[in-house]
Amino acid sequence: MLRTVKLSEVCSIKTGRKDVNEGSINGRYPFFTCAKEHTYSDLYSFDCEAILIAGNGAVGQTNYYKGKFEAYQRTYVLSEFRDILPKLLLLVLQEQLMKYLSSMALGNTIPYIKKKMLENFEITIPPVKEQQLILTKLEGVFSQINKSINLNNLSMKNSIKLKEKLISRIISNIDKKHFKKLEECCHLVRGPFGGSLTKSMFKEKGFAVYEQQHAINDQFTKIRYFIDKKKFEEMKRFELKPGDLIMSCSGATLGKVAIVPNKIPQGIINQALLKITPNHSILQNYLKIIMTSNYFQSILWDVSGGAAQPNVPSVRTIKDFLVPIVSIDEQKKIIKKIVFLEQSEINKIYLKKIEKLELLKQSILRDIFIKRNYVA
Repeated sequence: MLRTVKLSEVCSIKTGRKDVNEGSINGRYPFFTCAKEHTYSDLYSFDCEAILIAGNGAVGQTNYYKGKFEAYQRTYVLSEFRDILPKLLLLVLQEQLMKYLSSMALGNTIPYIKKKMLENFEITIPPVKEQQLILTKLEGVFSQINKSINLNNLSMKNSIKLKEKLISRIISNIDKKHFKKLEECCHLVRGPFGGSLTKSMFKEKGFAVYEQQHAINDQFTKIRYFIDKKKFEEMKRFELKPGDLIMSCSGATLGKVAIVPNKIPQGIINQALLKITPNHSILQNYLKIIMTSNYFQSILWDVSGGAAQPNVPSVRTIKDFLVPIVSIDEQKKIIKKIVFLEQSEINKIYLKKIEKLELLKQSILRDIFIKRNYVA
């Protein structure tokens, strides 16, 4: 008989206690941080079968490991499993956790996971004696689906590489004398630090507070936090206006850039964002192309520390970045070329295929755990 339980009922949920800098590149044991790839450590704090979930950085990413390992203080360690096979739980988490977390963040990417979110995550499980059969079937089917997803992702990556090669060639062909510092072609403002903007000041409605997810999803109407008029007037220098660009300054979303559309709720940026207002010498879309290119992103990564929790500490760090400035007519031509590649029908086909394959995995899980139609 199927039963629905909270995650906390079928396993223990802890966090690691180590800081990222306590790792060792030549260490003996895997060190799970919140980065996409684990590092290593000379010591270990855990010796068990576990599922690791990134609490920030690569939020929601899951890994399975059995043996001795170390964990970062913001990485969740699921262990001591009760009435569920760990690898079956892993498949469920991989397919359903991010959807659950996103729903709690009003549909946007969330910057971190709270323990309570995981504890309250609900799963439907069959009797233990049936789980191994289900797991064997799922692993076989999902393996084939994942191969197809990987092939489509590879095609997408090749398309992205083509775009990057074009941008790289364009930049390399621009005379160095036409490069300007970022601060010479833009006005830069980093969001407020310290106690000038805290959650205790947030209201249920009022003026918007824009966050990292707005640099990722371009959904400027989905707001989680607000401030009152008095606070907004105090912080007018951080006001976001149509035509500005915003860039995420930390974590896994570092370097994500979005152009602010014409109609947005009036509001300010928080400390995780950089507000960029281009002057007459550069077009918004051209600047976004440059800032999202490997040329710019690699420099940004270097100055941010390149660690598990990268961060651009201040405007001063990036104000001297060199941006290739050509005539407005040339900028328009470059924009047209890049947009053509980004909006090609081939890319749309790959995206649709990947989306359908991911939905197929969701459908299989739903059939098994809700309708009890086991995979044939």
